[in-house]
Amino acid sequence: MLVLGIETSCDDTGVALYDRDTGLRAHALFSQVSHAIYGGVVPELASRDHIQKLLPLIDTLLHDAQVTTADLDAIAYTAGPGLAGALLVGAALARSLAFALAIPALGIHHLEGHLLAPRLEAQAPEFPFLALLVSGGHTLLADVRALGRYEILGESRDDAAGEAFDKSAQVLGLGYPGGPAISAAATRGHDIGLRLPRPLVDRPGLEFSFSGLKTALLHAAREQPLNDQRRCDLARALQEAIVDTLAVKCRRALLETGHERLVIAGGVGANQKLRERLTDEVRALGATLYYPRPAFCTDNGAMIAYAGCLRLAAGQTDDGGFGVRPRWPLSELSPP
Repeated sequence: MLVLGIETSCDDTGVALYDRDTGLRAHALFSQVSHAIYGGVVPELASRDHIQKLLPLIDTLLHDAQVTTADLDAIAYTAGPGLAGALLVGAALARSLAFALAIPALGIHHLEGHLLAPRLEAQAPEFPFLALLVSGGHTLLADVRALGRYEILGESRDDAAGEAFDKSAQVLGLGYPGGPAISAAATRGHDIGLRLPRPLVDRPGLEFSFSGLKTALLHAAREQPLNDQRRCDLARALQEAIVDTLAVKCRRALLETGHERLVIAGGVGANQKLRERLTDEVRALGATLYYPRPAFCTDNGAMIAYAGCLRLAAGQTDDGGFGVRPRWPLSELSPP
């Protein structure tokens, strides 16, 4: 079964081919850069770029993999959550192409794709496992029991961790996207004795909150003029606070659930300091840490193709629907 995956939930146009027998055949990604001057994603511009880039990207993918549309057995596309216009671009092309080829088309939950992305690697985690999904739009801990069986143990009450990185980078004048910018600046930062808050770590539970941390950084940035070194020092303090918060919650969740496998998913999962800290935490508990390669931490077509292939192989079929769901709680997802 050869599945074409299409991801257009935000500002990355991702496509991939996944074969049930041989694994990932090929993948390609176009990352939009036009949003940097605005300090965030402009939905209408994102949709227009998807329209321009998606079909040529698929043509290139098929050519590089030496297959044609006639070789496709199914198409999987991101149906939500995400930006409505961007989702519709992917859905329209996927369902039109599937109709023309008389093959199934399956709408995939974007977060399910992220949760399953580490299983694309050679050392893949077996079910069940604990997952930390941390990105620009989501921060949550989930008990992943099987395909489509996900229990959210805790999530952010306000900003996601990636959103805190992005907004803090704007405060510090480091540009967009904020995660890589903060991480790069933090490597040149010094310990200035500034301890930014670690929200909700001093009380029971697995929920997150990052809006107060963002505000605390804003106040610290206003205390004295921002030169290059001051920006790096504050970036280091911010990164330490976010990494500490995520690590404390992951350790707590591992102890509470008894899981021996922890998966990191989502764009912030590419942060090297977070990976190093969580490696130490899980090793101390006798657990194992899994994460996808950096290219599969951010939005990509491979995770959608893989999730679609698993669901189709498990018996789920094309429901004939066309709608997308910009808001789609993970808790509403069910097994195939």
